[in-house]
Amino acid sequence: MKLITHSQKVALAAAMILLVGCSASPTGRTQFVALPDSQLDQMGAESFTTMKKETPASDDAQLRQQVQCVADALIAILPDDYRNQDWEVVLFDDKQVNAFALPGYKIGVYTGLLSVAKNQSQLAAVVGHEIAHVIARHGNERVSTQMATSQALALGYQLSGEESVEKTAIFQALGIGVQVGIILPFSRTHESEADLLGLEYMAKAGFDPRESVTLWRNMAAAGSSKTPELLSTHPSHDTRINDLQTNMPKNLAVYDTLVARHKQAKCY
Repeated sequence: MKLITHSQKVALAAAMILLVGCSASPTGRTQFVALPDSQLDQMGAESFTTMKKETPASDDAQLRQQVQCVADALIAILPDDYRNQDWEVVLFDDKQVNAFALPGYKIGVYTGLLSVAKNQSQLAAVVGHEIAHVIARHGNERVSTQMATSQALALGYQLSGEESVEKTAIFQALGIGVQVGIILPFSRTHESEADLLGLEYMAKAGFDPRESVTLWRNMAAAGSSKTPELLSTHPSHDTRINDLQTNMPKNLAVYDTLVARHKQAKCY
């Protein structure tokens, strides 16, 4: 029987890792998920419980009602498997301009976001984007990719021969290459996909999709990272705005139909 070489072992191991769990996102993009969704749901719920202990909820009843209304309107248009879940929405009393949604159907909004998301549609753009991360299983995909990458590099290191300065340098360079070439762009893919899904969700829920562009202009005016897009996990504001505008006509048509029927969202 012919023995396989070290390089063939590495290639075989990498292929076995990557063949586990192929699926498609809501946009039809092929994605790699290796963990059961139930495990991610449990992790998300546990993280949310910890966050609630560490960060106080807002005591402003009006703001809480407004955020809940926006979230409820978006959840109401989701596919049945997601619409019928027991979603939990919390407005955290914190100045950071941010929001999130976790596997396990948990949504968090920070009061600081409301200084930038200045109306119901701009808030819907953010919350819709975060919900899209959950619907598209981005958390599972991100964890699975990082896990598979780490395992492949570790296995390759073990099978690549004796220790040497050259070997260490090569694998350090490979690690950097994986980070820039796979993990970071993959995260930018998630963000761009969530933008477009969020745009669809907000329009179907009766929020003005044009406000998503205004939101990102507000974000840019409020200050942004100086990190080049190549080395960032998020697209630049200009990239996001261009993508949203490209996909605006079909979503604006959906919104205009709801307006004509007096069924647009009316949260505040």
